[in-house]
Amino acid sequence: MKSIVRAVFVVLTVVFGIGLAAPAQAGDFASPAEAKALLDKAVVYVKANGAEKAAVAFMDPKAGFRDRDLYVSMSRMADGVRLAHVNPKAVGKSLYGSTDVDGKPYGDEMMEMASSKGSGIVTYRFPNPVTKQPMEKISYIERVGDVVLLVGAYK
Repeated sequence: MKSIVRAVFVVLTVVFGIGLAAPAQAGDFASPAEAKALLDKAVVYVKANGAEKAAVAFMDPKAGFRDRDLYVSMSRMADGVRLAHVNPKAVGKSLYGSTDVDGKPYGDEMMEMASSKGSGIVTYRFPNPVTKQPMEKISYIERVGDVVLLVGAYK
């Protein structure tokens, strides 16, 4: 009986070990359409609750503003300072001057787009928070009053 239990344990350990070590599948990543939907949800939330309350919600992993590799980033229009981001170390730092892994100044491009057009799309390469590997990312941008919201999906 002990040998059967031990064999089942070994099989389960191997099966779960392979599952945990397996690379992320395409379904593990959100689509650009899902990113745009999350941005739209965030815009509605900011308009209804204000930027201060929204920043708290966007930082809370259980508030409904994170899904797989999707998250909401919010910055002040006046200076680009991040008020919310999936990485707490990014909060308080300006989006201006941010560059991707290839040196593209995506932060300046995002802030300029929000300032001049109010919304748009910026593509750049950035480490995926799930895989930690640099991937092409498409970010949707929308200005809401004195803040700019960003949500991006990895391709």
